[in-house]
Amino acid sequence: MQRFKDGKKIALKYVYQIIVAVKEILTTEATMTDHRLAEDEQLTICGDTHGQYFDLCHIFETNGFPSTEHAYLFNGDFVDRGSWSTEIALVLYCYKWLMPNHMVISRGNHETQDMNKVYGFEGECKAKYNERVYRLFSESFSLLPLACLVHGEYLVLHGGLFSRDDVTLDDLRNINRHRKKQPGHEGLMMEMLWTDPQPQPGRGPSKRGVGLQFGPDITARFCDKNGLRGIIRSHEVRMDGYEVEHDGRCITVFSAPNYCDSQGTKQSLCRHASSSPSNCIASSRADEYFSRATSQ
Repeated sequence: MQRFKDGKKIALKYVYQIIVAVKEILTTEATMTDHRLAEDEQLTICGDTHGQYFDLCHIFETNGFPSTEHAYLFNGDFVDRGSWSTEIALVLYCYKWLMPNHMVISRGNHETQDMNKVYGFEGECKAKYNERVYRLFSESFSLLPLACLVHGEYLVLHGGLFSRDDVTLDDLRNINRHRKKQPGHEGLMMEMLWTDPQPQPGRGPSKRGVGLQFGPDITARFCDKNGLRGIIRSHEVRMDGYEVEHDGRCITVFSAPNYCDSQGTKQSLCRHASSSPSNCIASSRADEYFSRATSQ
């Protein structure tokens, strides 16, 4: 990590080895992974980091580095926009290779070809390495899981919920992400990566032009139907780094502070401990540790 901090790259042969090794691991993982915390294990869930490498370093330095006792889940959008996307991807992939069961990496809407072309990752990757490295990364992104079920209680996915009320966890498990490599403009895969919550009940059009917005009643029905306490998602910047909505059942976690040079937006993490698996805590800025429990 220090090498990247110093503005240096790693040799191409190591880049290839890292990505190929992680591709092999991701191929074996389910579309919706299932993470149950071992005794004395904690899990930190991170939202978007968007190529902000020094903020990723800050997370590890203040919250703890990944280990067998401290797992991490990165909930998509770790590339694009920021100028250090390749460094973030390589660091996360190194940890994934070293401890695959303790580094969970899910896909966001920016781990896609269309977004990488427009928002910088493709160009950055080719400039720092070459086109083959970009192609390998793109292939690996299509293998990333789309969601993670944490301790059987919280569904963690990048975007949000769905245009139908009858969606089950088994429907998510059964998505063939290996066949449908890119999310497209409709269907469950697209909605998992693109949708957003709204305060009004029901569903509404998306301000993004892709996906939709879902209200607190939609969240409640989905959680009740699937036996969940709530959902944890990312995808949207929040001034405090996080927001608890929909009667505590929808938590947004965003981990890129001062996002796109917007001063004052904070960084948040979501921590889950085996000693109290029902308590999901959002922390605003790892160095301030303002925390709020979403269930007592």
